[in-house]
Amino acid sequence: MTRFCVVLLVSFLLGMPSLAGQVFPDCSNAVPICSNTPINGGTNGMGTDDFNGSSASGCLGLSSSTIESNSAWYHFRTSESGQLGFNIGFDASEDWDFALYRTDDCNNLGEPVRCNYFDNSDNNIYIGVGEDPTGADNFQYDDWLQVDAGQDFYLLINNFSTTNSGFSIQFTGNIFTDFSGTALDCSIINNLLGPPIAACENDAIVLDASTVGASTYEWYLDLGMGYNRIPAENGPTLSVAVSAMYRVVVVMSSGQNLISETQVAFSPSPITEPLIDELVCLDGTTLDLSQKDNEALGGQSPNEFRVSYYLSMIDAIGGVNALPSNFEPTMVSQTIFVRTTSIENPHCYDVSETFEINGVELPNLGFPTSVFICEDSQVVTIGQPIQEPNYTYLWDSGETSSEITVDQEGTYTLSVTNVQGTISCVSVRSVTVVFSRPPIIADVDIEYVDDDNTVTVMVREEGDFEYQVDGETPQKSNIFTDLFPGIHTVTVTDINGCGVDTEEIVILGFPKFFTPNGDNTNDSWHIPGISVLENPVISIYDKFGKLIAQLNENSSGWNGTFNGIMLPEADYWFKLSYTGSEGQTIMAKYIDNHFSLKR
Repeated sequence: MTRFCVVLLVSFLLGMPSLAGQVFPDCSNAVPICSNTPINGGTNGMGTDDFNGSSASGCLGLSSSTIESNSAWYHFRTSESGQLGFNIGFDASEDWDFALYRTDDCNNLGEPVRCNYFDNSDNNIYIGVGEDPTGADNFQYDDWLQVDAGQDFYLLINNFSTTNSGFSIQFTGNIFTDFSGTALDCSIINNLLGPPIAACENDAIVLDASTVGASTYEWYLDLGMGYNRIPAENGPTLSVAVSAMYRVVVVMSSGQNLISETQVAFSPSPITEPLIDELVCLDGTTLDLSQKDNEALGGQSPNEFRVSYYLSMIDAIGGVNALPSNFEPTMVSQTIFVRTTSIENPHCYDVSETFEINGVELPNLGFPTSVFICEDSQVVTIGQPIQEPNYTYLWDSGETSSEITVDQEGTYTLSVTNVQGTISCVSVRSVTVVFSRPPIIADVDIEYVDDDNTVTVMVREEGDFEYQVDGETPQKSNIFTDLFPGIHTVTVTDINGCGVDTEEIVILGFPKFFTPNGDNTNDSWHIPGISVLENPVISIYDKFGKLIAQLNENSSGWNGTFNGIMLPEADYWFKLSYTGSEGQTIMAKYIDNHFSLKR
């Protein structure tokens, strides 16, 4: 199994001895760091007031009489440019806050560039900048920070809870993946033994105190009960394998001995156990990946190790783009890469195992969801035309074939099942059967207003019809306007292919009244434009149906008399006939209108 070390995520103390660590409460003595820190022993008090009596600094306010209460200060400098974040890990029962200052002078901190002061009512185990490594929507995180090379930062970490078991710092962001090992500047560290070391078990850690002019070296170990001399260790280097505070006394020939201390913390390295493959339906159902955690952990504690899942080995190694717990498979075969990470130190992880998600496709049902039976048909066949031999079919009516024949209107539902191993993937599709009757034109209403006309086509029964005039573009509306004078063909079509009906209409405007009083204005009544018809004849009737007059296209019009006798004011009716294309006499339908004679 290959072990990798990538700078990501944060850890908190689980079962490690309580060590004082390198923690200083004053900005002027801030611990210089250039990598992740191990768990320290916590904070105790605030030292001097780094804010000189101020009542606030960014989001931080007074805890009692000062901004700090139990504080720790760290100093780091960037060597590269990019996206930077960090996670501060601690016990969920504790309340920690932080403020990050972009400055190289503790006497001129300015306002923090990132700051978080919320209480830990959600019992989170991380606060920081960037993203919570657990994937939680954590309001105790500030946005990523864009940094340039050569920028100095001072980080204040402050404890407000009554318990204080320590914390660790883990750096995150693209700057650490793009520039592994050089993101932060280690030249700021003047401690002989270097910065605190967060290591994985079985890592070879060697402390080097080599100093010109040294005559011998004395090495000490503190497991939490004070420093004790390590017997027989008097060389310039020390190989360590135990989490502890280490001190070296460099005995100089000049008599001016040097003393240096550092912390080394070893975290357990996980082993990912084999996971069984999964079989799922590709129907949008999600797979709860968290249910696989126990398989990956085996007998390892979920309080010590976290399991996450990825679509590629690169993502798993980098610990980026983790899949959500509720993952929706979309492929017939998909390899899932598993990463088991030490919560205490995310440098310690295992990506040796994968498992397969085998997706079972749903039966593809593509038959129409609406079918129309014409009035002259008795039955119709519905359903899936091709029956797959590996599928089972069941209609809500009880039939077990892929297609059925029906003779009744209604909705019919087909369930098709694809059984693979222990799962059954079901597709369901319904089809509505409707009887469709051919259209019958019952009437055509033609209204004239001044020089405009409106034609409304009325059918005997409602249906799914389209209407058109003279073969032009069909429309859903049964109303047409402003047709030219002359003969027109109106067509009504059932869009389901169940019949067509047509009617021939004539559009001719006519005067609504005339006044035959001898003033040479409106003294006669005629229909202009009937010359568009062949042999047109207008027959005029009184209200009793008596024929009063007949006009043709050459007539000058009716003057309001019958047999030379002036007729009284009244409404009169007219009909129109003409010769059709085959020489037959046609009585124009839907022209049975009246006009008024006024004196």
